[in-house]
This record gives sequence, structure tokens and C-alpha cells, in this order.
Amino acid sequence: MVGGTVDGISQAMFEETATDAGTGRIANATFGDYLMPINADVPDIQVRFVGGPDPATPVGAKGVGEIGLVGLAAAIGNAVFHAIGRRIRSLPITIDQLMH
Repeated sequence: MVGGTVDGISQAMFEETATDAGTGRIANATFGDYLMPINADVPDIQVRFVGGPDPATPVGAKGVGEIGLVGLAAAIGNAVFHAIGRRIRSLPITIDQLMH
């Protein structure tokens, strides 16, 4: 869940696929060229699960997968809107988008 949350923050604030206009190829196709968050970019995240064990599984486990990622970028976009009154409709959310 923490990893999915960090991924959602990354999607909203950092990740962008840059393409070369001349070739159409991805210009930042390696981790060396692709901006991703580091520890200092993400606040401390506390995960709390509610409810009890899942009675439909033998050990009561609940599958979470990437559920921490779903909707997080939209939630950050809404937080930006409520903070400054500007609706951002593309990712990543950048300073340039906030100023124009």
C-alpha cells in the first residue's frame, strides 16, 4: 500500500514521458533520464487497514495489488484545485501549470 501511494505521488508530481519530435521515440526511456521521487520527496506514510479478515480466503488475507495507486493522482489534482482554485488536467502537475 505504501508503494502504491508513493507511485501515485510520483505519477502526479514527477513522471512524464518525453518523446523526440523528430523520431517519435521515447526520449527518457531509461531510469537515468526518467524523473522519479526519492525518499526526501515523499512524506512519512502511515497505512491503516479497516475491517476484519476476508472470510472468502483460507487465511483471511485481502488482496490489495495497486489499490493504493488508483485515484491518488486525481486526489492530488483536486487538492491543488482546492488550494489555489486552478484545475490541472494533465500530469505531471508542474510549477508552470500552476502559474499560467
